[in-house]
Amino acid sequence: MAGRLEGKVAIITGGVSGMGLTAAELYVKEGAKVVVADIQVEKGLAMEKRLGGAMRFARCDIREEEDWKAAVAMAVDAFGGLDIMYHNAAAVGDNTPLDEISVTGWDDTQAMLVRASMLAIKHAIPPMRKRGGGSIILTSSASCMALGGSGPYAYTIGKGAVIHMGRYAALQLGKDLIRVNVIIPGAYPTSIWSGHVGGDANMGDAMDLDLSRFARMQALPVAGDTKNIAEAAVYLGSDASAWVTGVALPVDGGLSLFRNSYASAEGQLGAVADAANALKND
Repeated sequence: MAGRLEGKVAIITGGVSGMGLTAAELYVKEGAKVVVADIQVEKGLAMEKRLGGAMRFARCDIREEEDWKAAVAMAVDAFGGLDIMYHNAAAVGDNTPLDEISVTGWDDTQAMLVRASMLAIKHAIPPMRKRGGGSIILTSSASCMALGGSGPYAYTIGKGAVIHMGRYAALQLGKDLIRVNVIIPGAYPTSIWSGHVGGDANMGDAMDLDLSRFARMQALPVAGDTKNIAEAAVYLGSDASAWVTGVALPVDGGLSLFRNSYASAEGQLGAVADAANALKND
């Protein structure tokens, strides 16, 4: 029986860790050829070796247009085209409060979140038009859906912009049979959380997060798993969602329905801080 993505070519950004890694592995399992675009070169090359001919690694800083061009060219040259652009990569960025954030910090964060999403769409369009259509999947965050103070200022605003960008692009690209949808993740144990305490991806990979505090904030009191996001990304990339576009899909256990006050946000970030401190003390 053929996989759900048999014959499709995808680019997945941020695909060497966290949600992107789980999605890339599932995409390959479901029959897709995948270009993983990420800045973590050592991990990417090791992943390419492990997954064999179904996957290629492209070193990509998502803020840089030339890197996007190179990743798309790799997909076309290695696998013959592009059917799915799953833009998952991001970082917390500048997490200083409203009255302290600098112009540089604000601009750098928006480049990581908003500019990168614009570039994902822009450079997916030409090869998808040649294929007669395709699926673009962007990534937002529950932090911009139910405001409870748990998301950093610049990050929350940027992720909100991504939702509107996806809806606008879906309206404009429908005539080309290019679908654009947005996944809204909730709390998952991925490396991005280290940014809340000034850490990097390596710290995030090593952190052992207790997500019980996160789960208590959700309608479904169960900790999230990156497999939940990967399954949503497979659905939105597959022909099963051929009539789905312009959707912002929460995959968050109901976190975006209601976020319990700022006290709960402090508890959430406390879980991250506790994990980081434990790691530093080891």
